[in-house]
Amino acid sequence: MATDFVNLSNQLACAVEKAAGSIVAVHARPRIGSSGIVWRQNFILTSSEGIRAEDGIRVLFPDGRVAEARVQGRDPGTDLALLEADTGGLAPAAFAPDDMLKAGQLILAVGRTANTGPIASFGIISGVAGEWQSWRGGRLDPFVRLDVGVYPTSSGGGVVDASGNLAGMVSTGLSRSSILAVTRATIERVATRLQEKGQVSRPYLGISLQPVALPRDLKEKFQLTQETGIMILGIEPDGPAAAGGLILGDVLIAGGGEALSDPEELASVLNHAGSGETVAFRMLRAGDVHEASIKVGERPTRGRK
Repeated sequence: MATDFVNLSNQLACAVEKAAGSIVAVHARPRIGSSGIVWRQNFILTSSEGIRAEDGIRVLFPDGRVAEARVQGRDPGTDLALLEADTGGLAPAAFAPDDMLKAGQLILAVGRTANTGPIASFGIISGVAGEWQSWRGGRLDPFVRLDVGVYPTSSGGGVVDASGNLAGMVSTGLSRSSILAVTRATIERVATRLQEKGQVSRPYLGISLQPVALPRDLKEKFQLTQETGIMILGIEPDGPAAAGGLILGDVLIAGGGEALSDPEELASVLNHAGSGETVAFRMLRAGDVHEASIKVGERPTRGRK
């Protein structure tokens, strides 16, 4: 038994050593750094959450070299940011196929700091599911939840399997309750777009929302099948929703022909429609049903008005 534990320990140490060759330290916020992954030559993938200032970003490589980096693009919806920096001869990371990820598999969250070099924590994949919409409007496919303790500096680092292969990027900013892995399919889709365009277009209405229970009498009166609607708690004066006639207190009950019971369902409708398209909404207002057609806008990114 002791020999088995020693062998497992050695295997995990080898996995960290193998993966750490493509994992860098990123300094883009005060006091606490984060990590990144060499994605392609001269491009580094990291967590958008870990970038607080887009000027003066420095990257520390495994060989001790330090280079300046600039933000090529970022997508808070999937917590991905792409940095451009001289990666020298460092080999890009190889990501394992998404279909190899299973609940219960052992994983390591691997990052890098200037003081200690590689850092690692041990856990498992606690859940794998299909497409998932983040609260920021991004789409992960698949959804991979981790049960692992993560150092703050490991955010943006690698999710590593027991063989030392990269299974994804560590994200601490997409779920309020869980650590997630952003896996190869999502990375390739989003990072390629960031490399080419510098941003990912996200539809938005310019409103803040909260699910609310629908009164029984209104459900019966208007033959509503869902238990909740989505109340508008805030509205941007110059946003698409305001331009389309929505007001504070409206309770959205349908959009694009689909019943709406929570903000995630609304995000799905908007993503399906896309920026620039017009979506028909039904809402409860003052005890009656109203309708409005809203032209979906494009979510502003940092640095844009």
